[in-house]
Amino acid sequence: MAQALRPNTAGSLLATDGKPHPLQDSLLAVTLVLGMTAFITAMFHSLHLLSSWTGLVGILTGAYGQFVSETTRERFGLILGLGAAAVGFFLGMAHGGLFGGVIG
Repeated sequence: MAQALRPNTAGSLLATDGKPHPLQDSLLAVTLVLGMTAFITAMFHSLHLLSSWTGLVGILTGAYGQFVSETTRERFGLILGLGAAAVGFFLGMAHGGLFGGVIG
């Protein structure tokens, strides 16, 4: 009877349904890394190329991760990564953009 009260979540750290989700977990990890990279490098004006490109790729990766995610835990982490990537992307665009100083 104890199993009815406590579901077994011993599978993946992020899967609450007990099934492994390797694609979703990989997208989550990549989105978080890209988001944090974009957010941190956006604080430095000279790193606008890195912050804008990692932010853009992080937004695209996170959007696809949201599309294929299956659990709330995955979606929560993806939203954190997406937010950090978006802030890094927009600050990178404000500091010079994707090609600022390279073309022209």
